[in-house]
Amino acid sequence: MKILAVGDLVGNVGLKKFETEYKKLKENIDFCIVNAENVADGFGITEKAFNKLVELNVDCITMGNHTWGKKDIFSFIDSPKIIRPANYPSNNPGKGYRIYDYNNKKIAVINLIGRVEMGILCDSPFETAENIIEQIKNNVDIIIIDFHAEATAEKLALRHYLDGKVSIIFGTHTHVETADEFISEKGTAYITDIGMTGPKNSIIGMDSEVALKRFLTSLPERYKSAEGEAKLRGCIFEINDENCRVENIKRIKID
Repeated sequence: MKILAVGDLVGNVGLKKFETEYKKLKENIDFCIVNAENVADGFGITEKAFNKLVELNVDCITMGNHTWGKKDIFSFIDSPKIIRPANYPSNNPGKGYRIYDYNNKKIAVINLIGRVEMGILCDSPFETAENIIEQIKNNVDIIIIDFHAEATAEKLALRHYLDGKVSIIFGTHTHVETADEFISEKGTAYITDIGMTGPKNSIIGMDSEVALKRFLTSLPERYKSAEGEAKLRGCIFEINDENCRVENIKRIKID
């Protein structure tokens, strides 16, 4: 089985790039997870973007710190196609994980958000993950975590904490892909960040002129996603169908 995880879609540019490339990639992909919390001009997801991803047969859409950036989401947050961070307050709408059936395998996807430099009120991602895993471990074959976090150390800490308890941990949020993918001796595949799918000539997907003004003046200026040519970043995790262990990780870079 081959599982594709695609890094944060940024703006309509990122969505169009994903649509174009996924039509080519999906011939060799069995299951696809896409982080789409930045697809609506960098902040949240609209119903139109959600419907497009559903139309493309994406299996699971994960979110992050901009989950509630667009009010549209409240009309589809209960769709089985989408999850939001599981360690958000328990009274938040939506689900933090879902279990999918594919080819006689049960695949659990968990979305978590970090607490370091994220400015989000949330529960411990460590305790939340552990509690979910304890509930589902005997009923699933594969457990995948999208950890939407800023700090590299926090992501690595989660990897050590859950080593051998989950199949895959991939990081999102920083929009910069890392080159530290590996599979631990206990069988957990890990990469700190899978990067972003969005405008190439930008500052992490945002319009460079606007972003520079913020850095140079410290004056408030609303970010907006950049335009122009796009890139796609992500990873393919190859899983042994017999023992459900990850055998290979391949970073995807399409410009």
